[in-house]
Amino acid sequence: MVNISNSILFVVLIGLLLMCSCNDKRKNSFETSAQTDKFSGNTIDVQKHGVPKFINVNYCELEKVHRISKFRSSFGHDYSDDFEDCRSMKHYYEFHDSVNWSNVKIFSPLDGRITRIYNEWAGTKLQIQSKKHPAISIEIFHIDTIHTLYIGDTVKAGELLGTHFGSQTDSDIAVGVQTPIGWKLVSYFSIMSDLLFLNFQARGISHRDSMLISKQQRDADSLKCNGEQFQNRGALSQWMLLN
Repeated sequence: MVNISNSILFVVLIGLLLMCSCNDKRKNSFETSAQTDKFSGNTIDVQKHGVPKFINVNYCELEKVHRISKFRSSFGHDYSDDFEDCRSMKHYYEFHDSVNWSNVKIFSPLDGRITRIYNEWAGTKLQIQSKKHPAISIEIFHIDTIHTLYIGDTVKAGELLGTHFGSQTDSDIAVGVQTPIGWKLVSYFSIMSDLLFLNFQARGISHRDSMLISKQQRDADSLKCNGEQFQNRGALSQWMLLN
């Protein structure tokens, strides 16, 4: 009887050890998966990992666009981040003259939440935080919103936000990333999916890099600013014409 009881006790102990081992493995696997998802957290180490290419929807009617300014251009005004200054780190979209600019539709390019609303001199600027990648936010400028929006409202990719304000100003879009060491602006073209970028290739933009001026190029062709205003324009090309 003693031998049988000991045998049963031994089997039970082995079973308990195996259960604990399995539970530990599931726990460790979950933690490792969360830690290795480089784009899932509230910050992204852009220097180390780059940025995800996840945007699948144009934010405006691309067929109506005539030209787009390059990232770090000298068009408009200084729009820079925690790491650079005196350069336009966003893209301006200029529409064809034959188009009624105030009828150009503006869409949310991603699923997200409205985190800031600015009343501008020309329409409204919305900041939308990505649902999929919360470290990334997009700002769209000069919108005549289709209805009243509030901070905290959620939007879906492709959802109509309104129309562009009008021909008084271009439409512009900026992308910001919260990194472990500060707020960094990146090109909108750097977060487009390959499938979406095919639309721009069809309009004559062969490479994503065509849409940006590198930091090294801009530093070598430096700009001077008085507040947000550029005092010079530099020698680098500022625009990409679409065919």
